Amino acid sequence: MQTMNIALVAHDNMKSELIEWAKANSEILEKHNLIGTGTTGQIIENELNLVVTKLHSGPLGGDQQLGALIAENKIDIMVFFWDPLQPQPHDPDVKALLRLTVVWNIPVANNRATADFIFSSYYMTEDYKRKVPDFSQHLKRKIQ
Repeated sequence: MQTMNIALVAHDNMKSELIEWAKANSEILEKHNLIGTGTTGQIIENELNLVVTKLHSGPLGGDQQLGALIAENKIDIMVFFWDPLQPQPHDPDVKALLRLTVVWNIPVANNRATADFIFSSYYMTEDYKRKVPDFSQHLKRKIQ
């Protein structure tokens, strides 16, 4: 089994849901490298006694830090319980982060059901070679 880098993020109204889910999946999570934005990372570390690499809080740049890690191929899975019913002051950052997960072909769970499906997948226990897009032609294109 490969050790994966798993990003854990939650908006304020969804933190308790993420913590509840993480507790139910702590035996899986403890086998991987965890990266969390600000408060979410701290709460997971405190509540589950797991080591979490903590970035800044999402609105203070944590979403962008996480996006950079995705672009650098340093994130394998993202669990981001976002709140679809509350406006977020950093909504453009959230949209950019979610866009990067699609661009770089990162599995992302935005709710508990999807997280359950991903974490119960065969690929959580077997080596999985995610197809990383090749953007070399895009980078070589002529710009006018």
